[in-house]
Amino acid sequence: MAHPLWPLFDLRIRSARLELRLPTDDELVALAALARAGIHDAAEMPFAFPWSTKESPRFEREFAQYHWGARASWRPADWSLDLMAVRGGRPIGMQGIFAREFATFRTVKTGSWLGRDFQGRGLGKEMRAAVLALAFDGLGAEVAKTEAFVVNTASAGVSRSLGYEPNGVGRLAPLGEPRDTLRFRMTREMWRSRERPPVAIEGLEGCRELFGGGPG
Repeated sequence: MAHPLWPLFDLRIRSARLELRLPTDDELVALAALARAGIHDAAEMPFAFPWSTKESPRFEREFAQYHWGARASWRPADWSLDLMAVRGGRPIGMQGIFAREFATFRTVKTGSWLGRDFQGRGLGKEMRAAVLALAFDGLGAEVAKTEAFVVNTASAGVSRSLGYEPNGVGRLAPLGEPRDTLRFRMTREMWRSRERPPVAIEGLEGCRELFGGGPG
């Protein structure tokens, strides 16, 4: 184990084109610069919390604080794993997977962002599929949920293409104005009902207890 104090740094998820891993502090600097360079059009806000439009240096400081806070507040009953997606040695975005009371509900939620230069290449779908493999095949999740604003057709398209089913409509107000969202849901049976591209998961045994769900 390379990181005995925080074994989540040893977790690796590898797909055909990507590696997902927890970023170090130095890598957070590169990720903040990538996000600052642009994720979405200025007229849009695809996130439930409007973190992507803050001005520098507040943007960079709060970006780092968010990730430090996720480590500091981690509990097996309430965890947030934000993984850096790397392609060809370069960070291209982040893929998050979150859960509360995972041992009881066996349910995860996901969220992600991708640098502007890497959008439209199927990488967002590959990122999501990688963490779904971690959830269903590695951790023994029973349900995965996700949500996107109605106008965020790219995110909804990823969900549909991976085999999620519609799960109702919600509302969020990141800028104070309520907007409708589309909710999606996938069960472990749905995940396993179709052939998926291979995903390799390394380092999970060393940090499994941190997820609070017992053997996968």
